[in-house]
Amino acid sequence: MLSDADCPGNASGARRARKRSSGESPGEGQTLRSSRRQKRTNNPPPGQSKRKATDTEEEDDQSEKKYRKCEKAGCSAVYPVCFASASERCAKNGYTSRWYHLSCGEHFCNECFDHYYRSHKDGYETFAEWKKVWTSNGKSEPSLKAFMADQQLPFWVQCTKPDCRKWRQMTKEAQLTPALAETYRCGMKYNNIKIEGPDQCSQPEDLRVAEVSDSWWHSMLILPPLLKESPASPFLAAYYPDCVGMSPSGSSSSVSSSEVKADPHRTVHPQISGLSQYFQPFYQPNECGKALCVRPDMMELDELYEFPEFSRDPTMYLALRNLILASWHRNCKKVLTAEKCSQHIIVRGLVRVRCVQELGRVLHFMTKKGLVNTGVLRVERPLLPEGYRSKNVIIIGAGASGLAAARQLQNFGTAVVVLEARDRIGGRVWDDTSLGVMVGRGAQIVNGCVNNPIALMCEQMDIKMHKLGERCELFQKGGQATDPAIDKRMDFHFNAILDVVSEWRKDKSQSQDTPLGEKVQEVKKNFLQESGIQFSELEEKVLQFHLSNLEFACGSTLDKVSARSWDHNEFFAQFSGDHTLLTKGYYALLHKLAEGLDICTNCPVEAIDYSGETVKVISSNGSQWTAQKVLVTVPLILLQKNLIHFNPPLPERKLKAIHSLGAGIIEKIALQFPCRFWDKKIQGADYFGNIPPVPEKRGMFSVFYDLDPQGKNAVLMSVISGDAVAAVRDMEEKDVVNECMKVLRELFKEQEVPEPVNYFVTHWSKDVWSQMSYSFVKTGGSGEAYDILAEDVQGKVFFAGEATNRHFPQTVTGAYLSGVREASKMTAV
Repeated sequence: MLSDADCPGNASGARRARKRSSGESPGEGQTLRSSRRQKRTNNPPPGQSKRKATDTEEEDDQSEKKYRKCEKAGCSAVYPVCFASASERCAKNGYTSRWYHLSCGEHFCNECFDHYYRSHKDGYETFAEWKKVWTSNGKSEPSLKAFMADQQLPFWVQCTKPDCRKWRQMTKEAQLTPALAETYRCGMKYNNIKIEGPDQCSQPEDLRVAEVSDSWWHSMLILPPLLKESPASPFLAAYYPDCVGMSPSGSSSSVSSSEVKADPHRTVHPQISGLSQYFQPFYQPNECGKALCVRPDMMELDELYEFPEFSRDPTMYLALRNLILASWHRNCKKVLTAEKCSQHIIVRGLVRVRCVQELGRVLHFMTKKGLVNTGVLRVERPLLPEGYRSKNVIIIGAGASGLAAARQLQNFGTAVVVLEARDRIGGRVWDDTSLGVMVGRGAQIVNGCVNNPIALMCEQMDIKMHKLGERCELFQKGGQATDPAIDKRMDFHFNAILDVVSEWRKDKSQSQDTPLGEKVQEVKKNFLQESGIQFSELEEKVLQFHLSNLEFACGSTLDKVSARSWDHNEFFAQFSGDHTLLTKGYYALLHKLAEGLDICTNCPVEAIDYSGETVKVISSNGSQWTAQKVLVTVPLILLQKNLIHFNPPLPERKLKAIHSLGAGIIEKIALQFPCRFWDKKIQGADYFGNIPPVPEKRGMFSVFYDLDPQGKNAVLMSVISGDAVAAVRDMEEKDVVNECMKVLRELFKEQEVPEPVNYFVTHWSKDVWSQMSYSFVKTGGSGEAYDILAEDVQGKVFFAGEATNRHFPQTVTGAYLSGVREASKMTAV
């Protein structure tokens, strides 16, 4: 084929030289060659046509010997240039029998290929050593192209000067480090000494860089980027590096692939200096069922939806996502920016330019989802670009969900107003210090700390949680300790009963549902009849103790709870790890979340009108607010009682879901004593149990918690659940205390139990703005109701709170995450 390189004359030679000196960028030279070729073959003089044709063929032959295009279909490089320059016979920008394509703009010649690939060549040992490391750590093919990309391509670095930001190619021998990437300025030598002379930033950027941002450029990339020394590397030591976006030649692994293959069921949790034990953002191989955990070697469904271009080969996305997650968990006290992350993108070639460009999108997505830059973090500049933000939002309720959403949205750059009916923030979180220690009138325990956002916020605020021990001795009336063997045996029977209920419900529809209490009694009766076993009186009482814990978990008597869906959330990954006591209380976290927010207290909302383009919110004192969107976070029972009037009315589907859930209620009692009379008997345990004397009293003070584990203050707290809640509802506080003291004096009958010097009893059922503790699924309902409650209405009215979180209901964690979820949704709608 005739090429412009064959054309004689200084003009074409100059044009050719200019073209090659610009790297490998395509340009108008291709068109010029075509027109010159057309002119040369038109109308030869008589008698010379045969000679001219022969000359043209000779020129074609010379062209093939002098220059050769890249054979990769669609490659824009007209004059490939060898970046390797490894062989003495390197083609550089001249002729080679074959060009090897890595990207549009990066090629190496056949001579350099032979230099490393042929066993008699000087470079073979270098390639062989690299190949040995690659195959011992990685899973992908150790091809010569992979070697060139991993070891020979030059690094690219971006000028950090704000008004420059141009990309510069480093010399082949230069090594890129995070420190250099953080400080590099155009013209800088790699020992941070500036080159003297004219302003280096004024020099033009390589033309190849402009092509990198085009969508087709990524599709022409032969090999995906594999990062070296990624911050994610210590987290992912048990994975093949190239399966999680890292280079097998640059990722130190504390666990070899042979160890993993030898024991495929082994789960290895990395030990990383300075990292909280509760931060485990990545699943380890063979691990599953852990909340807020991602597979480092696989994209999630919402990631595929957001980034469909990575569906065929997710390596670049995984490399960036894993880097971001690891960087955030290494330092969650400061805002994670694209600039901080990009310093750690250590990969050779122009693909680093593309990685840095994509990094911003991935970081924005993860920030929007609440995976990074979340918790109590406050920011100086909006975390998301203007296109992601709502103009203004009204949030009704300053509990955990409302404050979480408000903090997220304000950090995103949205104007937020929070309307709270009470004279305080916190909702069903209400901490009390009147007894000398922090006592949660509402929530105070964190169930499962691994990846729990509560643990994240504690880490951000340097708050230490007290790990609750597993030992819980059960005491009977008269003070005798229950034989642990009996407790263990009845715990087994209790769980076996629930297992039978789980089997029963597998083929049952909602219409076939039955109360959990009835089903438990039915299964128990059938078991005793079929097995011939008879529980002793004490065993029966211990079983009642376990049933009281079940009522505590549900927040209701078991005759109201669905046997089919009572534990619907257990079908999803739950938080694992330690159960802890927040000795400083939840309020410390919520108070920090509320800092800098516009919160109007004593402002109960009575109506929401979303019939127009904007949403109008009206309070009981007549004040009005308007916004693009409104987030409702009030307790479930307030929606059930229509305390807020919606115009137009909420959809029938949502109303049905609202009424299919139950408003659970428990109460608490806390007592301060002049001395720790229980210490000798309890021996350092965090709690002890009370075996109910009769089934009717099984929810009356079933467990007592020591609220000062360090042993300085004498404060006990207990819970009232099940039928006992109704029994104490209308009692005077001192009468409830007297009942509690009778129980304690029975449990510690062998010693004198002093009168409490101070106490309180909660009355959540009478709290006008709560009227409940947490939700449960009523008989005939299903867990789907939580999802329906979480649905927005017309993209203008949104809902959050524990009763909208199907995965983590009944918890402060679930409420908090629902607020984060809605903040994310409001940026998308």
